[in-house]
Amino acid sequence: MSIAFEPASETEAAGIILEAAAQATPLAITGGGTRSGFGNRVAADHVLSARKLSGIVSYNPAEMTMSAKAGTPMAEIDAALAQNRQMLAFEPMDHRGVMGTSGEPTIGGVFAANVSGPRRITAGAARDHLLGIRFVNGSGEAIKSGGRVMKNVTGLDLVKLLCGSHGTLGLLTEVTFKVLPQPPASVTIVAFGLDDAQAAAAMAHALSMPVEVSGAAHLTESVRYRFIGSSHPEGAATVLRLEGLPASVTVRAEKLKAAFAKVAPATVLDHEATEKLWRDIRDVKPYADGTQKPLWRVSVAPTAGHQLVAALRLQTGVDAFYDWQGGLVWLRMEADAEAEMLRRFIKGIGGGHATLVRASGAVRAATPAFEPEAPPVAALSARLKEKFDPRGIFNPGKMG
Repeated sequence: MSIAFEPASETEAAGIILEAAAQATPLAITGGGTRSGFGNRVAADHVLSARKLSGIVSYNPAEMTMSAKAGTPMAEIDAALAQNRQMLAFEPMDHRGVMGTSGEPTIGGVFAANVSGPRRITAGAARDHLLGIRFVNGSGEAIKSGGRVMKNVTGLDLVKLLCGSHGTLGLLTEVTFKVLPQPPASVTIVAFGLDDAQAAAAMAHALSMPVEVSGAAHLTESVRYRFIGSSHPEGAATVLRLEGLPASVTVRAEKLKAAFAKVAPATVLDHEATEKLWRDIRDVKPYADGTQKPLWRVSVAPTAGHQLVAALRLQTGVDAFYDWQGGLVWLRMEADAEAEMLRRFIKGIGGGHATLVRASGAVRAATPAFEPEAPPVAALSARLKEKFDPRGIFNPGKMG
């Protein structure tokens, strides 16, 4: 019989894990359930949820740090930060749209999956903002980073290691992270009609200019109308965000628009339109379509993304748009996942990573969701797994 454990304290969670380890009982680790179905299938009948480990532990706006229990809803985090005009600078994505899930995203889930959005090109990833953690390992021991160090893993940065481990190394119970002020003003420069290769060059040029671009994306013609309405010029839209003090943003926007005007029709979106646009880019709005069509998140060199998409389009049905100056490619396959072809083409353009975010159950069962590790890296991962989770009870099979 399947059991869903929802401990209300770290001590209770440790007891559940200790008993599961003693019986070698696998546990599916989860938070708010908004990424349910992400990754490979977990070979576990019982669920251990951090949902009731909730609440902001401490928040110091002056020092721009916050500590919260792992199950704290993101809505609660965002509301507390908004009262002091602060934010999570790495813009974590809300997966509910593309995954077709409900529930509430949690701060622990964000860091467990290292969820990072459009501002990553300047602010860094989620793990770059994580300062400290508390977690329970596979032996039922409560660990705090920077204090007690696990036997035989001295020297490892536990904060960075647990961030992005998808619950395979431990159950996060508390996270401490840095926050930043919200920019008082923002605009987006939009250039229309550039093809994928032209957009890659234009974005690279914009980021080399002294205008402090905080977001750079190319919305292909097939998806552009899901982001920007038909009242603007036709064609694909290349979008560049500027943020900061109002006077500074105005001056920088004039410089950037003038640079774009030489190659394509350009316009400027105001603060309100900018916030909506980048929220939609963050949450991959075009592919929040209610289907289970395979959706890939591909990370490659910014100048290589359009080459990958062009090669794929010659072989299969694919739709795509680009974030992170072209370095993040969102790919929706029209039929098969084409994992072997995709990863072969990625290798051919110089390398990168492809993660299967969404697919039907049958496709997920047959397709590695994460990039297969090279033998030396796989051996290291196995040794780390053995130290943190010696009985192999945490999310077995999720990452391969």
